[in-house]
Amino acid sequence: MGKKKKGRNVKNNVQANTEEPEELKRAPHSFVIHRGNVGSFVIELTRDFRKVMEPFTASSLKSRKNNAIKDFVSVAGLLHVSHLCIFTSTDLGMYLKIARLPQGPTLTFWIHNYSLSRDVISSMKKQFVFEKLYQNAPLVVLNSLSGEGLHMKLMASMFQNMFPTINITKVKLSSIRRCVLLNYNASSKLIDFRHYAIKAVPVGLSKGVKKLVQSKVPNLGRFEDISDFITKSGQLSESEAEDDPESHVTLPQKLPSRGNLASTQSALRLVELGPRLTLQLMKIEEGLLNGEVLFHEIMEKTDEERLLIQKKREEKRKLKEKRRKIQEENTRKKAQKKEELKQKAMKGTQKRSENELEMQKALSEVQQEARSDEDDDAEWYRQEVGQNPEKGKDFDHRMQLLYIILFIGDV
Repeated sequence: MGKKKKGRNVKNNVQANTEEPEELKRAPHSFVIHRGNVGSFVIELTRDFRKVMEPFTASSLKSRKNNAIKDFVSVAGLLHVSHLCIFTSTDLGMYLKIARLPQGPTLTFWIHNYSLSRDVISSMKKQFVFEKLYQNAPLVVLNSLSGEGLHMKLMASMFQNMFPTINITKVKLSSIRRCVLLNYNASSKLIDFRHYAIKAVPVGLSKGVKKLVQSKVPNLGRFEDISDFITKSGQLSESEAEDDPESHVTLPQKLPSRGNLASTQSALRLVELGPRLTLQLMKIEEGLLNGEVLFHEIMEKTDEERLLIQKKREEKRKLKEKRRKIQEENTRKKAQKKEELKQKAMKGTQKRSENELEMQKALSEVQQEARSDEDDDAEWYRQEVGQNPEKGKDFDHRMQLLYIILFIGDV
């Protein structure tokens, strides 16, 4: 059967014929899942958090109840996944666990309150929609996360490493469309998580000119000339409030939006996309969802308790190692026994084949002797009777009678 020809779409598919660039493989990827019995709001919050982590996340990942954490860890290396975000819910509240794959550490946050993306967008008077908003990773902004303590440094490092790094000398401004803001309140120990879209608006233009540079055509029905539209901007409807001078920047590159040219001033505005999260760091574990507790917000252990916990953990580790070695030894013995049975079966098969060859050889020798005896009898019959013998049962019967007659005659 001949080889099936490839279709035109397969030949022209660039993604099927090329691999990912090395920088995309090195970029941090993530899994965002929920575990346990959670409500519909937590499921929707999980989907919203996946939107924040795009494009380096599994947007359509489906986690079932029978899927264990080790199932996600086993495929993480093949898919270059570096972080695992888990939403859980208990009687005490909701939690977000962020783990570094494959060996930890794991940070556990208590979610004090949250707002879904649809609630944030519906509360806005003017919504911002851009189809290419999620094609690039967001910019991460950390505020007041450089406090004292190793847990603060570890938390800041974890949040930074969840998103790809940005090379200032090579970055394109058109690729920075979103930002994630993490603000730490030292007095309340709460972290405000916000997700914004970045919008650039030209500065120094009148309201009429701003209307002209926008993609929508303004309504000029009330004006006799275009100059009236530009000069009489006070007759237009009030737009947004005046921008803060601190938000004015000089663009080093041209942006795709209208009016944002290189070396011109533009005002940066943030449009919230959601979701909103208010987090509090509760625990840091050394391993992947287990291991030694490096930090705990509520419980504080004494030195004796820490030594006892460490001793129990060491005993548990040794017991697990012992069981693993026993299992490996049993597996090795089973494989060895199976190999011995296989060799024995092969020897038996070889011996049977040798016996069959010997039997065939003996049978051929017997048949050859029988044919020789038959030829001798036929020759003797021909000499005694004087004619050729006839083959068959009558010949054998006549031979017996002839032997008897000759035997009696000799007697």
